[in-house]
Amino acid sequence: MPPAVAGLSGTCVAVPCRFGYPEELRPAAVHGLWYFGSPYPKNYPPVVARSRAGAVHESFTGRARLVGDPGVRDCSLLLGPLSPELAGKYYFRGDLGGYNQYSFSEHTTLEVLEEPVLEVPPELVAGEEVELRCRVPDNCPQLQPRVGWEGIEELPEASERELREDAAGAGTILALLRFRPRREDGGRRLGCRVAFANSTLAFEATVALDVQYEPRVLEVSGPGEAVEGTPVELGCEAEGRPPPLLSWFRGVAVLREEPVSTHLRLVLPRAEPDHAGTYSCVAENRHGRHNRSLQLHVAYAPRSPVLNGSLWVVAGDPVTVTCGAASHPAPIVTVTRGRRVVAAAVYEPQVTMTLAAAKPEDAGEYLCRAENQHGESSLPFNLTVEFPPILLPDSRCTPGGDGARCVCSASAIPEPAVTFDLPSRNVTVTEGHRDYTVTTPGQGTGGVVTVTGILTLQGTLDPRLAVLCSAHNPHGSVQQQLRFHHPGRRREAPR
Repeated sequence: MPPAVAGLSGTCVAVPCRFGYPEELRPAAVHGLWYFGSPYPKNYPPVVARSRAGAVHESFTGRARLVGDPGVRDCSLLLGPLSPELAGKYYFRGDLGGYNQYSFSEHTTLEVLEEPVLEVPPELVAGEEVELRCRVPDNCPQLQPRVGWEGIEELPEASERELREDAAGAGTILALLRFRPRREDGGRRLGCRVAFANSTLAFEATVALDVQYEPRVLEVSGPGEAVEGTPVELGCEAEGRPPPLLSWFRGVAVLREEPVSTHLRLVLPRAEPDHAGTYSCVAENRHGRHNRSLQLHVAYAPRSPVLNGSLWVVAGDPVTVTCGAASHPAPIVTVTRGRRVVAAAVYEPQVTMTLAAAKPEDAGEYLCRAENQHGESSLPFNLTVEFPPILLPDSRCTPGGDGARCVCSASAIPEPAVTFDLPSRNVTVTEGHRDYTVTTPGQGTGGVVTVTGILTLQGTLDPRLAVLCSAHNPHGSVQQQLRFHHPGRRREAPR
């Protein structure tokens, strides 16, 4: 007999059975009966069916027949109509007369099904071929099952076939359905339906497809630009089966992540300039990975300008000074001297001031200013132009009383040294001489230093006396003869 046999509720089951006994016994008659639940009479198991008249358990009255002929060693049993309480173990006992009675330990286990057995793979992945199996018992001679699939009309490339399996006399019809599920097939109900000719009995087993698929980021949301100091919220919506791990990245840095999620927010309480950049939402499960990105700009007022270039040059040298300020959007950058704009750049991060050849009058204070719609900042700076001494117009000699007073004034950067030369006397007068005094009133505009030397000449002056005024510094020297200035004397017209 088959170790196990199955049937649908309301149908029947034919259990094929053969038994044997020693040939030397040669019984006059052979009878048999079936027990339910136990093979031993002492346990008083319910009697299912007998080969000769006798009582059977009420549960099996009219529902069980020993259809085989024990005389030819055939113990086949027919059960039906089936109901759940008939499920269990069935044992055959042979009766050859007298003490020759024997209960066989071999048995068959009956399973009563309320629906066909629908076998679904543990995981259905979109795009990968799968096979669903529907197992239908075929052990009732009077009822031949007809098996079909329902809900497959919209499945592309679905194919069906049917097999029969026999295991030790127990038959099963195996209906196979092959297809490639799609993402949109998730939740679709498929059914295996069983009907019988000349019967109203019908059974169906259904399943809602749980289609696994790689994740997809549906949308990332958030402002493209935020003002410094304001809060920013970025949103990400994704789908996937199983639900993906969602993560927010900026570059390679993970800012936030949430497992088994379809929505993820990222909040920046106060936007800062260094928060600007590319933000990516990444969705990942065991079937794949997908991401979407957005660019965040942070608008802010210009930072304090930064200078690049030499602010200390020698007259005649070219000057290049760059002034820049970080901001978003890019600022308007100007370099002014007083009210005059020297250089300007519109919506550029920096401006360059150039002078082909620096002149002493280029020295002085300048202002670099950067501004955009969010604010402004500025930085004053001084340009120093070094140059050789220049003798000033008030350099002269003025007679007075018994002698004369000679003044030699020179301006330069760095500070010049002033001396007097008296060639007719072969004398050079410098600082420290008793008749020499020097004054330095301090720095003027652009750091210019003016030095004034005063030489006092006493006694009667030689009409041929020449007084030379000299000034020098590391960049050069200058010399000129001082003219004598007679206050109140009118110059005579040449004859």
